[in-house]
Amino acid sequence: MKITKVDTDVIRIPLDKPIGSALGEIRDFGCVLVTLTTESGVTGENLIFTLNNRRTQVLCQMVNELSDLVIGCDAGHIAHFWAKAWKDINFFGHKGISIMGISALDGALWDAFGKSLNAPLYRLLGGAKTHVPAYHSGGLWLSRSIPELVEEAESFVDMGFKAIKMRLGLDNPRDDIERVKAVRRAIGPGIKLMADANQGQTESKAIRLGRMLEEYDLTWFEEPLPAWDVEGLARVAEQLDTPIASGETEYTRYGFKRMLELRSADILMPDLQRVGGVSEFVKVAHLAESFDIPVSSHLFSETSLQVLGGLNNSIFLEYMPWFSPIYNEKIDFYNGQAVVPERAGWGFTFNQDYIKHLKHSSH
Repeated sequence: MKITKVDTDVIRIPLDKPIGSALGEIRDFGCVLVTLTTESGVTGENLIFTLNNRRTQVLCQMVNELSDLVIGCDAGHIAHFWAKAWKDINFFGHKGISIMGISALDGALWDAFGKSLNAPLYRLLGGAKTHVPAYHSGGLWLSRSIPELVEEAESFVDMGFKAIKMRLGLDNPRDDIERVKAVRRAIGPGIKLMADANQGQTESKAIRLGRMLEEYDLTWFEEPLPAWDVEGLARVAEQLDTPIASGETEYTRYGFKRMLELRSADILMPDLQRVGGVSEFVKVAHLAESFDIPVSSHLFSETSLQVLGGLNNSIFLEYMPWFSPIYNEKIDFYNGQAVVPERAGWGFTFNQDYIKHLKHSSH
């Protein structure tokens, strides 16, 4: 089943209104949609993206430049593609945009492979679970007022979610605490609450804030430090009782190996785009399992769901509905858990009508 063609398409997805985190304001996304076509007519789809539609064309060009490595290759020989691509990007380096390009093609290959066998990805990866606990991550932004936070948190619980995530990172840590306190009071002790600092703290501030947060029983305190400071993160993790979650900005098994050796985080959260696609996400999860460390996902809710379903040590799907309108199918939830689809490949396919609408409206 040879790949005969790789198509890339660039679209812009606007947000209804801007949102704020410690990393800055987010207004829209630039998405690169990848479609592989095989000689038998089976297609494989995947997407990667940029924040605020910045350098989207550079990302697209990276995918296009790597696509010659899959043309003429068997869609099931994904490890062979990955090894070739790893060698090919040596001059550019093994982090950043070159890995994102590999991820885009890797995911599309897995989708095509699953469709060719009429099997969902999670079964091809070992079939660990049919349901994955989900937390709602699509709100509770730093730009929200406390009354808005409370209203939104209650709405997520009303939707059936048993876990939700809010953002931290105001100049005065006491203001962050007031917001956490208000949300915890609104949702009660039975709903899990995560808090994400979006890399906005220093080591001493993170420890201080983390200690102030202890009484609110957070499921985790996420990314308190800049992604490159894995040594500092290990010291923060050692000082706090609240579990530390991190890894969404880390690349490949080598980056995560260092995090695991240092005990930088209690929960690893690989991002399908940055980690190196499905192939590398699975390697990282298996590596983490040897340290008895669980994994969660970062963004890409529809596609991450299949990967998490194939892993014994997956504990949460991040439900972020940014890209959901791009797909024909929707995630089904049952009792606060996301149901892993039994449909072939990802189990989610591009909604071409919506994509055409976005292209038309952007002109």
